[in-house]
Amino acid sequence: MKITIAIPTYNRGAILVQTVERLLALAQRANEIVIADQTKTYDPAIESRLAEWSKSGAIRWIRLPEPSIPHAMNEALRAAQSPVVLFLDDDIEPSPDLVEQHARAQDDASIWAIAGQVLQPGEEPRHHPRPANDLEFRFNHDEACDVANVMAGNLSVKRERALQIGGFDENYIGAAYRFETDFAVRVVAAGGRIRFEPAATLRHLKLSAGGLRSFGDHRVSASPLHSVGDYYFAMHHVDRFWRYAMQRMVRNVATRFHLRHPWTIPTKITAELRGLLLARRLARGGQRLGGNLSSAAGLPSNTDP
Repeated sequence: MKITIAIPTYNRGAILVQTVERLLALAQRANEIVIADQTKTYDPAIESRLAEWSKSGAIRWIRLPEPSIPHAMNEALRAAQSPVVLFLDDDIEPSPDLVEQHARAQDDASIWAIAGQVLQPGEEPRHHPRPANDLEFRFNHDEACDVANVMAGNLSVKRERALQIGGFDENYIGAAYRFETDFAVRVVAAGGRIRFEPAATLRHLKLSAGGLRSFGDHRVSASPLHSVGDYYFAMHHVDRFWRYAMQRMVRNVATRFHLRHPWTIPTKITAELRGLLLARRLARGGQRLGGNLSSAAGLPSNTDP
């Protein structure tokens, strides 16, 4: 089965180059690699390397004017020329058979998405008791199973099915927390299956700069861009919203860090309240789904030549 690898990236030039090199070195490579790049400028050496790959056809390099994780993923989804799109983070070490395992798992027509195993720094595969709610599913789990949640850093989707449900909701702004869970909920609601496949594994390097870390440390920031996604998600998918919202607020303020640094608590409370208000404003306008089949033919106009 043909697979397009899609990598959304933001301010991660050096590790992006390393990740592409690793993917190009796989024994079974993807049919194409699409880079949905939200970075404004690079160092000359990195710019030259990416341009060289783009010119040779090793990658398709889409330049985007503003950072937005779901928008970048929607652009890559529309641009992809394969029936399966494998979304990967830009800071990973893929297993040698990552592409092969996703292709094998996608053979089942009832499956719309495969959530691969993600090993965070210091983690190894291990067996976890199944949580009552897949919001708490651990993606270093060691056993294949159907799930109702995904991590977008190792996620393959059947392209037409993903476009059919509108792709990713672009109202998840800033850190875009819960945007992939929102996608998973809509997949299941539309009748699709999501399979967690531990054989499709990678290591997430979790760099401390660039990407989501560009939005600062959520523990000490007054910005709503870290919390808005969770409140927005709950407004659409959680029955007892105010209970969920209050539990989130307490859980994120009464942390060990904040108890040890009590002067940061007012700032954190401000961030949570601002996130709640921003989520209400976004929810009033309805979901902003970015994928549709009518716009899926051909490459977007903002690509490198």
